[in-house]
Amino acid sequence: MTDHIRLDNAAGVLTLTMARPDKKNALTNAMYGALADALQNAETDPAVRVLLIRGEGDMFTAGNDVGEFAAMAMGSFRAEPQVGRFLQALAQSSRPLIAAVQGRAVGIGTTMLLHCDLVVLAENALLSTPFVNLALVPEAASSLLMPLRIGYARAFEMFALGEAVDANSALAWGLANRVVPLDKLDAEAAALAARLARQPAGAVSITKRLMRDPDTLIAQIRNESAQFKARLATAEAREAFTAFAERRPPDFTKLAGT
Repeated sequence: MTDHIRLDNAAGVLTLTMARPDKKNALTNAMYGALADALQNAETDPAVRVLLIRGEGDMFTAGNDVGEFAAMAMGSFRAEPQVGRFLQALAQSSRPLIAAVQGRAVGIGTTMLLHCDLVVLAENALLSTPFVNLALVPEAASSLLMPLRIGYARAFEMFALGEAVDANSALAWGLANRVVPLDKLDAEAAALAARLARQPAGAVSITKRLMRDPDTLIAQIRNESAQFKARLATAEAREAFTAFAERRPPDFTKLAGT
């Protein structure tokens, strides 16, 4: 295991497990780097035919590590950000991606699902994209992909209000392929991955590319990333993260909103 990312490769399926359950699998910069490395390395590894993403413990992921977010907002984060590499690797992956989601999938925990080709949710899954709540904007090309998937009205509500969507609603809206009991989640995702691994890899890859244009997605990711970075430097973001640290509701009403 590297940087709380565990890799298991068997029978053509590379399983990427976010293994930081004591911190709700919140994604650190190092974890993003490890995930990006795994996705990029899979592109040249003939032993990898399918990628399966899962989270250890009772939650898929709480999203970005808020401590690192706050450091970025305060200008004290010095490491080279790896999230961009991860997002581009997701968009460019020629291998089919499967996600197995239990509990909460917050922020990027939900937006990464838009890049997955098959999504299996446990009955207790809750998907949320509370970017605006933190005075930020959507990422992972979700500002493009989410309205295409579920319509503008639902997408705007998810982004602007940040409320969680339960598993059955996510299935009905087209955000998932299956909803299963929690104790069946890993088995169902593994069975789908095994079926895909037996399919003709070239035909699967080309089908995926015909359905999704990586260049369009990467252009949107870059546009979002520029806006995201700019928002981190605003008074709104400082208020959001200060309020989080002080365990109080943020008050944005006295800020100009620029």
